Amino acid sequence: MTSGSVAVHRGGLGFPVRGGGGGGGGGGERRKRVEDEDDEEEENGEQGMEAWERAYADERSWEALQEDESGLLRPIDTKTLVHSQYRRRLRLRLRSNAASSAAPRIQKGLIRYLYVVIDLSRAASETDFRPSRMVVVSKCVEAFIREFFDQNPLSHIGIVTIKDGVAQRLTDLGGSPDSQIKPLLGKLECSGDASLQNALELVHGYLNQIPSYGHREVLVLYSALNTCDPGDIMETIQECKKAKIRCSVIGLSAEIYTCKHLSEETGGSYTVALDESHFKELLLEHAPPPPAIAEYAAANLIKMGFPRRGAEVTPFNEVSSMIRSKLGQMLPQTCYGCQQSLVSHVTSNGKQH
Repeated sequence: MTSGSVAVHRGGLGFPVRGGGGGGGGGGERRKRVEDEDDEEEENGEQGMEAWERAYADERSWEALQEDESGLLRPIDTKTLVHSQYRRRLRLRLRSNAASSAAPRIQKGLIRYLYVVIDLSRAASETDFRPSRMVVVSKCVEAFIREFFDQNPLSHIGIVTIKDGVAQRLTDLGGSPDSQIKPLLGKLECSGDASLQNALELVHGYLNQIPSYGHREVLVLYSALNTCDPGDIMETIQECKKAKIRCSVIGLSAEIYTCKHLSEETGGSYTVALDESHFKELLLEHAPPPPAIAEYAAANLIKMGFPRRGAEVTPFNEVSSMIRSKLGQMLPQTCYGCQQSLVSHVTSNGKQH
């Protein structure tokens, strides 16, 4: 009776067994048979899933749950999450302001010339960012451009895209958010490979013509894991460093040595986004003006003009009125005639402090 009771516990199936040795072997065979049947059911279940079931399984919906104090799973409140991220950025900004007040004063770039380089290679069509990297980048860039002009009313921004191994300037440097956003939303196509060197050479040619008082910056939104370059990219990085162009990179896949080396050499920053909300947070951190480079820290007087629309239109001032009307829609801008910087008193007043 004692061996029989031990055999029942060994079998683990809850059936009485007569013999000790025979009961243990029969329990192991039954257990193996049950495990094989469970494996077959799981495989058949995955193969028999509908398309909408597989879509929900691939969306990682379990990541949208969090455990509360009582141990229950509840959906994450996105509004609370966004508000906490905003408060975190506000605390960091207040902390940096307090540190700067205690330490020697740090001057920041007042007039920035920024090119946003967007990777539209085939890597941008990956769906690890829902619905795709390309769509997430376009929406976040739209929010970034509006925040950029709110933080930097006297600055200029332009967009460069990379696809098929070629870098193309999508928009010129300008001061109007709509003139930058509309062309971007109309050119969302992914194809080919990415060439970081071609993008750096293109923006280097444009930013090298910027006046000395302007702060030259490049922000690269890179999705690929490699770069197909026609030459030595290290030489291009050194040229950007000599031209005092600050290059920052936000990766959407993984850390790349070339991007890290580029940011370290030019004084920029390099980060990798974990998900959609993290990418937007990293991107918006580049909206406030960064500390100025030592060579630009000296105060300079810059001559600027404040254009206005003409009240009366006559044959003599009709052309000038058209120019003023056009400039008023995309200030800040450079005068076509005298090449003087033109700004709007409405946007510049009260924005800089």
